[in-house]
Amino acid sequence: MESNDKNVELHGSIWLTVDGEKFGGPDRVTLLAKIAECGSITQAAKAIKMSYKAAWDAIDTMNNLAGEPLVERLAGGKGGGGTRLTQRGEQLVANFRTIEREHRRFVEQLGRQATDLADDYLLIRRMGMKTSARNQFLGTVTRTKSGAVNDEVELEIAGGQKLVAIVTQESTESLGLEPGAEAFALVKSSSVILMDEEDGTRVSARNRLTGTISRIQPGAVNSEVVLDLPGGATLAAIVTRESSDTLELAVGRKVTAIFKASSVIVGVPA
Repeated sequence: MESNDKNVELHGSIWLTVDGEKFGGPDRVTLLAKIAECGSITQAAKAIKMSYKAAWDAIDTMNNLAGEPLVERLAGGKGGGGTRLTQRGEQLVANFRTIEREHRRFVEQLGRQATDLADDYLLIRRMGMKTSARNQFLGTVTRTKSGAVNDEVELEIAGGQKLVAIVTQESTESLGLEPGAEAFALVKSSSVILMDEEDGTRVSARNRLTGTISRIQPGAVNSEVVLDLPGGATLAAIVTRESSDTLELAVGRKVTAIFKASSVIVGVPA
């Protein structure tokens, strides 16, 4: 569930744009720098493994977007002349290198926080999940048991409590539900039944979670009762006003929530 033991690294690159058009990035600036070093477009293109035509296409694009030449030909001389950067071209390369250096420092600094960022990113993704189920638990698969048609999947949620879900064998395979896998358990509040913590009544429901009532939202017919569970999780149940009165439900009281394994929907992070 945690990514603290994983090697998380951040990488980034810079692109310049002019009026929304891509002007150039590291590859194009490297081409300009090589032209300044070699004095030849042919040699510069060969040094960075770019075709001669692609090099000239890139230069033409940069010249057009800059509004002035960045590269100029030199006539005459031994070997028939060559190519060099204009003053504007040299300035562009120098400035890009400065920006690239500062960007690299920023990414390195951000990378030192990469693990925490990765954890928070995953949490934000989880929080953005939309579902009609009132109760959403993130857990780890601890056990699976195959049946003739359906499988039984056990999840451990925050606080060490266990949930059991019944899913099809096809779902077990397609969702990758195996011990150690991360998964969500979704339970509608209307599927949850509350009972006295000390009630010794035996029920067929596989799931029993004990918690403390933290909030009761009364309604005309039904009330929503929210329990605080060990480990910081919460669980909501919808009960009738009559049942609430009969059980004498009140904030601070310990109760047990029960629900069938068939009422649990299992999902996995995207």
